[in-house]
This record gives sequence, C-alpha cells and structure tokens, in this order.
Amino acid sequence: MSVIPGAWRRTAAGAGLLAADGTVAPTIFAEMSAAAARTGAINLGQGFPDEDGPAEVLEAARAAIAGGANQYPPGRGTPDLLAAISEHQHRFYGLDVDPATEVIVTAGATEALTATLLALIDGPDDEVVVFEPYYDSYAAAVALAGARLRTVPLRAPDFQPDLDQLAAVVTDRTRMILVNDPHNPTGVVFDQEVLTEIVRLAHLHDAVIVTDEVYEHLAFRAPHTPIATLPGAAERTLTISSAGKTFSTTGWKIGWVHGPAELITAVLTVKQYLTYVNGSPFQPAVAVGLRLDDAYFTNAAAALENKHRILGDGLRAAGFTVHAPQGGYFTVADASALGGTDAAAFCRALPDRAGVVAIPITAFLSPERRHEYGGLVRFAACKRVEVLEEAVSRLAVFSA
Repeated sequence: MSVIPGAWRRTAAGAGLLAADGTVAPTIFAEMSAAAARTGAINLGQGFPDEDGPAEVLEAARAAIAGGANQYPPGRGTPDLLAAISEHQHRFYGLDVDPATEVIVTAGATEALTATLLALIDGPDDEVVVFEPYYDSYAAAVALAGARLRTVPLRAPDFQPDLDQLAAVVTDRTRMILVNDPHNPTGVVFDQEVLTEIVRLAHLHDAVIVTDEVYEHLAFRAPHTPIATLPGAAERTLTISSAGKTFSTTGWKIGWVHGPAELITAVLTVKQYLTYVNGSPFQPAVAVGLRLDDAYFTNAAAALENKHRILGDGLRAAGFTVHAPQGGYFTVADASALGGTDAAAFCRALPDRAGVVAIPITAFLSPERRHEYGGLVRFAACKRVEVLEEAVSRLAVFSA
C-alpha cells in the first residue's frame, strides 16, 4: 500500500517525480553521474565547478565559523548580506532595493523559486509561462504549487523565442512569467526586444514576472539585462539569483529574491516554513563576495568563455554541430551527424563509447515536445581547463 496520499501522488507523477510503479523516479542527472562513476568517464553532465571560488570568500566563511556564526541567522537573512545584495543591485544595475523590506535570503535559487510559486499561485486555474527547454525543477515546482505549466519553445540556432508565440501563450490566466536569463540549458541571453515584450505582456494580463538570474555574471557574448531595470517592470518583478555560480560555491546554497515589499512578504511567509533559515556562516562570506572588485566578475566571465571555446572547438572537431552559448555553464551541441538523433540513447552510450558524460536536452522538455529536439546534447564547460582538454581528446574518437 502506498504511503503517498492520492492527490500528492497525482501531482508528483504529473511533475515526473514518480515512476510508473509509484517509486521515486531517478533523474537523468543521477543516472549519468552513476554512469560516470561506473566507467570512469569525465562528467560534463551536472553543472558544478571542480575548483574552489575566490580565497577571500572562502576565508570569510572560515572566519565566520570560528567567530561563532553557527546558529540560526535572522529569518530574512543577516543584515550585512541583505545590505550587500542591495548594494550589488545598485552597483551593477542601478536598482534601488530596500534591504529591510524588499529582499530575503533563501536556500539557493531553487528555494526562492519554489517559495515564490507557492506564495503567489492562487489555484489550478493559474498558469505559469516558461521558455522551453527549461531547468527541470520548474515543472516540479509549478506542479507542487498546483498551477498549469505553459511553455514557449526556444529553437536552434539562436534559441530566441518567437514573439508571436509568446503573445499567444500569455493570457489573462497567466499568473506568472518565469524567465531564466542567461538561460539553462541553451546558454542564450535574451534580446532586449524579448525582455520588452515580456514586460508589455505582463502589464497587459496583470502577471507577475519572476526572473532566475543565477548566471548573471557569467554572460560573455551578450550583456545581461535584468528585466527589473526596464521601464514599468520593477513594480511587478521578483528577481532571483544566488552565490553558487558566481563564486563557485554551489554547495553553500545561498540565494536571494528581491522585489516589491508586498510580494516579498508573501514569499517570506512561505519560506519560513520551508528551510526557515540557512547557511549562517556562509552569509557573511557571500557578502564579501558581492563586494569584490569589478575585475573579479569580469575575469570570471572571461575565464568561462575560454572554457566554452576549448569545449566548442573540440566538439566541432569531433563532428558535433555546436550552438555557441552567450552565457552560463553549458554548451549545446547536435549529435545527429554522429548517429545521435536520439539524444537520450546517445548520452547513455557516450560514457562507454568515449569516456565522457553529457545530458540530453530532452531532459529539459515536456514529453510532447521532445521529438523536436532529438539530437541536442548539453555539455558542462564549468570544469578545469585540463579536464576539458582531456574530455575533448576522448571525444576525438568520433572523428577517428
């Protein structure tokens, strides 16, 4: 007999969280990481760096632990981190954020997103619009909130959305437009025209805009523009980001969300019953990171761009068609010319065939759209240069 209540079983199944027999469904990420461990393959599947972030940030965490910052921090976050987030938004984007009422610290961007959905979704008639492919937690969080997921496709080679399709999907039932920019998994940075249309549609249909900007400092071929900076956007936008990608501290799970005070209060009401608080000694360390000199942020983006170049050149030499990213951790490549028209099957064979692990783009798609992206594969470039060079040398088996 199942111990999962029927309503939650149906919700979890709809979000892809349960297998057909009612057990927890393993993700493709877990499957591919297990394949890497089994075969000794280089894991370019999951998006986490294999080197530490800036020394001063790490040292600040050690100092905080030694100084006794090991108990519950304030519910909204430590005052210094709240101030640092506010300073950061003004320094880089000219946004004025009240640290006392318009920002809260969360357990990573994922909690910020989930708490936002749970706080602002009113019922099953509400719709959340996302761009597809989408980060896999989006569908799960929307389902758990009880809303309906509506998607707008991003197609190669530029992965910019068709604005007519976007306008057709956003309706008066749209409660939220969720924008991941720079985008995972495609690496696109959305054009100004796209951002402007999102704001127009949000006003037209009285929708809230929620942005996932965790790769904000890792855009390199096009500038990142937070939607909240556009005219008329800040009043209805919740901006989410985190320290993990910017400072190579993905395991710390320090994120934040800021926006209008009344929306932030609603999110905090939910967040306090999720993690309550988190990461006490990491919060002062992230504050140090957010106040680093401009050179740190510029160099981080440049270093990642160089890694993408190494990976992209190697993939092209191996016979892949590469869609060069504009930001973020990932390079998308088409394996169709190598017999990889079924990306999931290709990725499952890749560890044994070439000693490299990747993720099929189908993992980021709704079932009815997977056939449209058959040969696309995502590779993580956020690894040490020598690791990427070794991965490229292994992938050369396809061109041998």
